[in-house]
Order: sequence, then C-alpha cells, then structure tokens
Amino acid sequence: MYSFSAADIPEDWRALLGDYFESSEWQQLQTNLRAELSKDAAKICPDPQNFFKALTLTPLTKIKVVILGQDPYHSPGLAQGLAFSIPSDIPTNSRQFPSSLRNIGKALALEGFGALPNGDLHAWAEQGVLLLNTALSVKLGEAGSHVNLGWKALIDRLIAALAREKPHLVWMLWGGHAQSKLPLIEAAPNSLILQSSHPSGLGVYKTDRPFLESGAKASCGHFMKANEWLMAHQQSPIQWVGNHTSSTDKDLFSLSS
Repeated sequence: MYSFSAADIPEDWRALLGDYFESSEWQQLQTNLRAELSKDAAKICPDPQNFFKALTLTPLTKIKVVILGQDPYHSPGLAQGLAFSIPSDIPTNSRQFPSSLRNIGKALALEGFGALPNGDLHAWAEQGVLLLNTALSVKLGEAGSHVNLGWKALIDRLIAALAREKPHLVWMLWGGHAQSKLPLIEAAPNSLILQSSHPSGLGVYKTDRPFLESGAKASCGHFMKANEWLMAHQQSPIQWVGNHTSSTDKDLFSLSS
C-alpha cells in the first residue's frame, strides 16, 4: 500500500517549508491521508504518487508563475496532480472536458496565443508555471471531500514562504477561493498579482473582474500580462500554446487572424 510521507515532496520544496514537518498539522495530515488510503486508495484522485506532481515538475529555482486551483477534478480519469490540467487524450469537444479549461482556452485564443490543442498543461509546469491546488487530493465523485484533511496548513505555509522568498513572481488568482490566499501573498516583494472570476461555468462572467467578458468577446488578459511582466524582469515568457514565441512587439498579441 502507498505510504504518504514527507519524502514524497521534492527536497527543494521541503527546505522551503522548513520546520512545518515538525508540526502537529503535518502529523494530522499524514494520519488523515493514510486512513483514507487504507480504506480505498483506488477511489482517491489523483493517484497518490501524483499528489505533489506540481512541485516535482516545477522546481523552486524555475518558478515564474503561480496559478492556484481549489481541489483536483473528482470525475474519473481527469486529475493529474496539476491544477486545471487533464490528460491529452480527452477530446476538447467532449462532455468530459472541464468548462474551466475550455474557458482558459478561449482566453488564450482571445489574447492571440491560439487554441489549446488539448487540456494537458504539463508543458506549462515544465516552463515554470506552478499549477497548485489548495487541496491535493479528493474522493472520486465527491468534490471538496478532502479539504478538511489538513491540506490547508501545508499549502498556506508553502504559499506564504514562496511569496516571501521568491520576488518577481506572477500570481493568478481566479475566483474567491484563490483570492482568499491574498493575505499570504500581498506582502510579496515586487510581484504581479492578477485577479479575476473563476474560469468555470457561468461564473466566468459574473464579477466586476470577469475572466471573460460576456459573450467571450474579450479576456482578462492575464496570460499576456504575465509574459509582459516576465520580459520586463529579464525572464523568458511562457509559451502558453504550442511553440508560440512571445515578443515585446505587441502585434504578436493582437487578435489579428
């Protein structure tokens, strides 16, 4: 049986978390997760070895952008251990394809980056985009079922330490849950904090800072703004779609066909 332990977390991220692993919060998370895994590990999403995939694929030294999700997809075959990402073999026009990811694709197209070929965001993670959920596990078919197991203390500690130790990051906070972490982030030195509604469902339009404008006529511009910020701080931009190459030339970000 899979045994959940601190060794699952990459060494660089363990160092960032410091004495967290001596805390009662860590002991409680271990106890709770091991109990869930012993009951029926097959009904936990993602596979336990992928709980910390976001940290594994995005080393601390490479991180440029943080996108905060809530908890993993709870539908069968979707969760990968990366916020918003799903396997590449799920067709973009299928009912399985999440509305949040579909709207992310619309925003990218509106900003001139082109259409996502699929929903697999591993390439983002490998370029320095931390796709971090604030709970790293969920029970199959039960959204939010693991939010009270103790993930909050771990993720809050990680977010606060990251904000404190890494300047010039871009933080994308979509929806009220991600924005609830703002007090942990806003003291970050010289970082770009982008906020909008969550990209899922109809909620995408329903705030004073919509992720997409009504009718998907325009986006919040977060992907373009992130790349502009990175280039202004002498970092390479993110290739959000395929082999797209960003430039300081704003025409590359236009909606021209």
